[in-house]
Amino acid sequence: MDQLPPFGATSAPARSGEALAFSFGDPEPVLNRREIMDLVECYRTDRWYEPPLSLDGLARAFRVSPHHSSAIMLKRNLLVASFDPVTRGSSTVPVLSRSAFGRAVQDYLVFGNAYVERRDNVVGTAMRLDHCLAKYTRRGLVMGEFFWSPGMAAATPFKPGSVIQIMQPDINQEIYGVPEYLSALQSALLNEAATLFRRRYYLNGSHAGYILYATGDIDENDTDALRDALKNSKGPGNFKNLFVHAPGGKEGSIKILPIAEVGAKDEFLGIKNATRDDVLAAHRTPPSVLGIVPAQGSQLGKISEAVDMFFELEILPLQMAFLEINDRIGFEAVRFKPRVIAPAG
Repeated sequence: MDQLPPFGATSAPARSGEALAFSFGDPEPVLNRREIMDLVECYRTDRWYEPPLSLDGLARAFRVSPHHSSAIMLKRNLLVASFDPVTRGSSTVPVLSRSAFGRAVQDYLVFGNAYVERRDNVVGTAMRLDHCLAKYTRRGLVMGEFFWSPGMAAATPFKPGSVIQIMQPDINQEIYGVPEYLSALQSALLNEAATLFRRRYYLNGSHAGYILYATGDIDENDTDALRDALKNSKGPGNFKNLFVHAPGGKEGSIKILPIAEVGAKDEFLGIKNATRDDVLAAHRTPPSVLGIVPAQGSQLGKISEAVDMFFELEILPLQMAFLEINDRIGFEAVRFKPRVIAPAG
């Protein structure tokens, strides 16, 4: 029984002098399978729950675009600047240090979860709160149990009841938090892809590709030599000059037709601007506080007013979220300085 030709191939070889056209590219599914992850919620191991999202993927996506990481670092810096370390009794060492608080804030904004571990003295009184990396902290199947699971190393249980978890809410499960920027993560990845494409565009020398259209009386040996010369002109040491001599050739017998080269140049700025707006909207961050230069003929307004609005709408709610640590531990460990607004000049 004769086999069908593979996808994209012609059913029969083209005869000499006959135009040939074919399709290429693998079939793509109409629907992806992302929705199934919403059904399994959090996968259970023998001792703990696994997060609903890949924490390693979120960690790698942190620096996927400058607007994404800058918006997170801006919130972290403002929160750390407003943090007022608290001491207990005669001790001069704060219960929660600025550095530990800053790391917990960054975990909360990147992963949607922040963990601090209560360290007690010999009589059971809390001495300090230490930060636990959210990427490697897992919530146990038993209430109050947490585990430290750094990659392939053996997991270590925390002392029961010693870990405090602060998380951003999720609509599918209540075990782990998920970051609020997930809706714009695809835009951030597209922003990175556009930049990487533009880098390859300049590095490989062939750019978006082209069609060399040749007609007329060209010897087969000359055709092979021309093909080899074009192959050698790509890659490192590109943008070479190419000399072609075709005896008896006519004007226009050799043409180079670019494929989407102009479109690739024009779409780059459009993609960068559109994805930037998506990311800033997900983080609810004014472009002026990130140092974005306004478009020609436009203005972004006063930065001081934008900072005041941003602090009230974003930083104050984040402060309220971290004040939950006080409720969980039973005394004041997190405190923030009152914000002083400079008078309008």
